[in-house]
Amino acid sequence: MLIHQFYDTDLAHASYALLRAGQIIVIDPARNPQPYYDFAQLHEADITGVIETHPHADFVSSHLEIHETTDATIYVSHLLGAAYPHQTFDEGDIITLADITLKAINTPGHSPDSICVLVEDENGVSTALFSGDTLFVGDVGRPDLREEAGNLTAKKEDLARQMYHSTRQKLMKLPQDVVVYPAHGPGSLCGKNMSQDLQSTIGRELRENYALQLMDELAFVQELTADQPFAPQYFGYDVELNKQGAPGFMQSIAAIPHLPNNTILDADALVVDTRSKTLFNEAHLKNAINLQLQGKFETWLGAVIYPKEPFYLIAEDEAKLETALTRAAKIGYE
Repeated sequence: MLIHQFYDTDLAHASYALLRAGQIIVIDPARNPQPYYDFAQLHEADITGVIETHPHADFVSSHLEIHETTDATIYVSHLLGAAYPHQTFDEGDIITLADITLKAINTPGHSPDSICVLVEDENGVSTALFSGDTLFVGDVGRPDLREEAGNLTAKKEDLARQMYHSTRQKLMKLPQDVVVYPAHGPGSLCGKNMSQDLQSTIGRELRENYALQLMDELAFVQELTADQPFAPQYFGYDVELNKQGAPGFMQSIAAIPHLPNNTILDADALVVDTRSKTLFNEAHLKNAINLQLQGKFETWLGAVIYPKEPFYLIAEDEAKLETALTRAAKIGYE
């Protein structure tokens, strides 16, 4: 069994490929599916399944595109209300990958439809947990992103209470040597206290994770709902887009119109200028917004521009423009 982590530092997003006997299951894939295809080709394997641990708020997933390209089965909780072809994957359900087993664990808290995936090896020993946005290294998922988005909505206090029981009754009872593979690392807005490490163990989290320490339910709810980072306005849009399934990555990029240099824009046009601060300060279009590529470009783009709001994108050269477009597409803003 081989587990490979793909990590996007721009969005602090981790996705995974689980390989066994020429078959691959991809977990929480990013918008661009090409790295997973390259991994499959390298190992002369087939992608046979894609698991979504929940409908993500902070990035657009390629689960539907992978299904359409490879005919891989998409597995999600029935609570998600997915509008794309899928197989439900909830508590008691298993996926068999040669001689290893993947088991669904319903873990509401970050979202009402969250699942974790427990991997048992060929000897039936629990070895790995793909924890999605339920359990991070040093943290658990914030509970305030599904009050107005998704198939199921819930108040943050209710989801925090569910997180208390998901952690105490399910995840904290797993063997301490089970390796934890979360969907996010430090810098993600899906939690508030993530470690720099990108994987952990149940035992380490029991010792070090503030959210797994001894406290009653009320104290947990108060702790988890306090001091969460801001939520960009694109988050709800991405939940709905992931619930429907996004269009193909490259076809979306190819459909973006490119205007000739020195095109005269309307005076009230919304312009995002991605050039450096130095170049922007030397000269820029009136009312342009400077969002630089070396920063958290996607996060700020989705914070200052409304979903589906038309805008122009400017870059220093063609290569950086393509980078800006692909990064905008990660949150469905192409």
